[in-house]
Amino acid sequence: MRYEFLIDTYRTEIDKVVSVWAMFDDADLPVRPHPVDPRGRSVLEQMVHQSVSEYLWFSTMLGISVTDNPLPGTETRQAFMRHYADNPNRRLTALRECDDAWWETSVPFFEVPRSRAWIWIMTRRIAHTAHHRGQQMALLRMLNLDLHSNYGPTADTGGLMQHQAPVVYAYPDLDTLLREEAGGRDKSPLPGPGARPSTERPDR
Repeated sequence: MRYEFLIDTYRTEIDKVVSVWAMFDDADLPVRPHPVDPRGRSVLEQMVHQSVSEYLWFSTMLGISVTDNPLPGTETRQAFMRHYADNPNRRLTALRECDDAWWETSVPFFEVPRSRAWIWIMTRRIAHTAHHRGQQMALLRMLNLDLHSNYGPTADTGGLMQHQAPVVYAYPDLDTLLREEAGGRDKSPLPGPGARPSTERPDR
């Protein structure tokens, strides 16, 4: 199928969203970027927004509605991770049944007709999710928490890519993540930044 690459990319996005949520601790849910500024979403509000935004995007723009509720019954970190892992996987099943003609059909995108596939609806959904993830990873740094890899190396996995820093995922797969986050949270060990600077412009 011509648009299989979009389905494969969306599948990896599910893992990446849940892996970022797994880097937080339960006590972090009410934390905002600035404690007295309500404009910045808390960790919990980020989870709610990701879940609701993706639900609305798929159900209204793509016509794929496979869940009755985008939010878990109990709004805990573990419940969000499990509920989010389940709902997008249902969407994946529906997407795999769509042929090329479905992907190339134009549908309303904020009142403008756009293709479901290239550049517009599905690609923008993936980019929007990455935007959310970046906001949450910035929150992790504000909380002084360690970051495992989400795409490539981080300061905690060895620093910069040009210094051959490794990619270190917290867990090998989504099933292991969900099992460990409900128990001992036995993540892969992090080597730390090492002797070289972690940024291209270190503060000297």
